[in-house]
Amino acid sequence: MPKIEVNEQFFSQLAGASWSDKEKFEQDLTVAKAELDEWNTSIPADDQRTIKIELNDTNRPDLWTTAGLARQLRIYRTRNIPSYPFFTSRKRSKDAPYRVFVEKSVQKVRPWLAGFVAHGPAISDALLRDMIQTQEKLAWNFGRKRKGVSIGIYRTSLIEWPVHYFGTDPETTAFVPLQETRTMTLNQILAEHPKGIEYASILKGEPIHPFLTDSKGRVLSYPPIINSADLGAVQVGDKEVFIEVTGSDYPSVALSASIMACDLADMGFEIVNVQVDYEYDTPFGNKIVFPYYFQEEISVSLEDTNKLLGSSLSMPEALDALTRMGLCAYSTDGHTISVAPPEYRNDFLHPADIIEDVMIGAGLANFVPQRPTDFTIGRLTPIERFSRKAKNIMVGLGYQEMIYNYLGSGKDYAEKMRVSYSELVKISNPMTENYEFVRNSPLPGLLQTESVSAKASYPHRTFEVGKVVLKDIEANYGIVTRQYIGFLTSHAQADYNEIASHVATLLYFLGQEYKVRESSDTRFIPGRQVEILVKGARVGVFGEIHPEILESYGIAMPCAAGELDLECLLDN
Repeated sequence: MPKIEVNEQFFSQLAGASWSDKEKFEQDLTVAKAELDEWNTSIPADDQRTIKIELNDTNRPDLWTTAGLARQLRIYRTRNIPSYPFFTSRKRSKDAPYRVFVEKSVQKVRPWLAGFVAHGPAISDALLRDMIQTQEKLAWNFGRKRKGVSIGIYRTSLIEWPVHYFGTDPETTAFVPLQETRTMTLNQILAEHPKGIEYASILKGEPIHPFLTDSKGRVLSYPPIINSADLGAVQVGDKEVFIEVTGSDYPSVALSASIMACDLADMGFEIVNVQVDYEYDTPFGNKIVFPYYFQEEISVSLEDTNKLLGSSLSMPEALDALTRMGLCAYSTDGHTISVAPPEYRNDFLHPADIIEDVMIGAGLANFVPQRPTDFTIGRLTPIERFSRKAKNIMVGLGYQEMIYNYLGSGKDYAEKMRVSYSELVKISNPMTENYEFVRNSPLPGLLQTESVSAKASYPHRTFEVGKVVLKDIEANYGIVTRQYIGFLTSHAQADYNEIASHVATLLYFLGQEYKVRESSDTRFIPGRQVEILVKGARVGVFGEIHPEILESYGIAMPCAAGELDLECLLDN
C-alpha cells in the first residue's frame, strides 16, 4: 500500500486543523482509509517534523498526496467542497495561453500528454519535497513504475512556447540529463544513467522514443526516463512551473494532471490552462484544453443504498454523507441519488462505489453490528465439488495448482495468444491497461508462469481451476461466466501424445466418455490439436502450443496444453 510522509505543519495548514492526540488523528484518518504509520510526538513540534501515513485505498490516488489527504479530512469536517473553475469539459471550453503540439510519431509508443501551468507563492523547501513525493507516488504506484504515467515539472520562465512532443531516433538524439554534465544519446542514457537503467524496459525494442522540447529545440525531458539538466530542474524560490504528464492511457494521464492541479490550487497557486493539439484523433477531439474534466455522472437508488447497508437513511441524510466525502450529489425525484465525481477522482466504477461513500460519510460508528438471526448450514455447490475432484486428479498426475487474476491486458490475452480482441470482454472504464480485459481462458496465466520458470528443473506441469468469461449473444448481458480447468506440460519431449494421455486419465476418473475431432484453434499447432466432445457437445480443446505463442512469452521448451469447461462436463 502507498505510504506518504507529510510535513506536520504544512499538513495542518492545508487541513485547517491540528491534532495533538494520536488516537483522535487515527480515528479521523479512517474517512480516507488511511492509517497512522509513524508520528514521533516526543520530538518538539517545528516546521521539520513529519508524519508517515499509510493509504489503504489503491483506487484513490488523490489521497496519496499531502494536499489530497488534507482536503478529504477538511471536507469531511466542514462540508465545504472546493471549486476548481479552471477545468474544461465537453460542455465548457476555454482559451489557453499555452500550447503543446503532439506529433503523430508518438502515437504508438506513448500517445497521451496532459499539462498545465501553475504560478503563485514562492516554492518552499517543504513544498518542493511534497511536489517531488506526489510526482513519484503517482508515477510509481498509480502509473505502474512510470509505464502508464510519468510526470515532469519545469520552470516556465525558461521555456519558449509552444512546446513540442514527438518521437525521435534514440541513437542520434542527445542532451544533458539531470545528474549529469555530459551530453548523452537516448540509448546511452538507457544503458549508463541510473534512471535510464531503472526504466529502460518501458521503451525496450521501440524504434522511436518520446521527446519533449520547447520551440527553440531546447530539451525539457525524455519521458518517461528523465528531465534535462537545463530546463528540468525546479528550485526553491521558483514561483511558476509547467507540469506535464505523459502516458499510455488517457484516463490515468488526465487524472494525474487533475490531481496535481487541484493540489496546487489548494496550496494557493493559480492554475493556467494548456491546450494540447494532437495530430491524430482522440475520444475528446484533436484539441484538448487541460486540466480537463472527463468523468461521467453515476447514480444509485436510495432503496438499493439502504438495502446494501442495512440502514434506513433518508435522502437528506444520504446526500449529506456524500457531501462530507466531497461529492456533488443531488436527487431530482427523491428516490435516485446522482453523483458528479470530483475533478480529482475517477474511482466510481459501479453504483456500489456511491454506497460505500455513503457509508463512510455517514460514519462507520453509526452502523451497529448485528448478530445473524438465521441459522444456516454451509455446503459446497455441485460445481465446486466437481472442481475439487478434478483438482485431486490433476495433482495425482503430477501437476501443481496455480491461481491467477481474472483481469489482464489485451497484449497477454489477445496478441500473445494469437486470438482476436473481438473474442475478449473489455472493461469499459479500466484503471490501467494491465487490467483492461476479462480473461476467456486460463492458458495465458499458465504460459506466463512457464515464461519465468526456465531455471526450474523439468518437466513443468501446472494447472488452474477458475472462472472465465465468454461472449454469448443469447445471454442476458451478452456474456457468460464458466468454470474452466486449464493445464500445461513443458519439457523437451512435451507433445500431443502426452497431453492426450493426461486428458484421457482426467476424464476417466471424472466418469466422462468422450470423443475427439480435428480442431483449428489458432493457439495450437495445426494437425496437433483436437476438440473434446461429450455427448456431441464441445467441452474443451488440447494440443501442442503454437511456436509463435511460445516465442511471444519467451519460452524455449515445447509446451502441450488444454482446457475443459467443467460446468459443461457436470451438466452432461
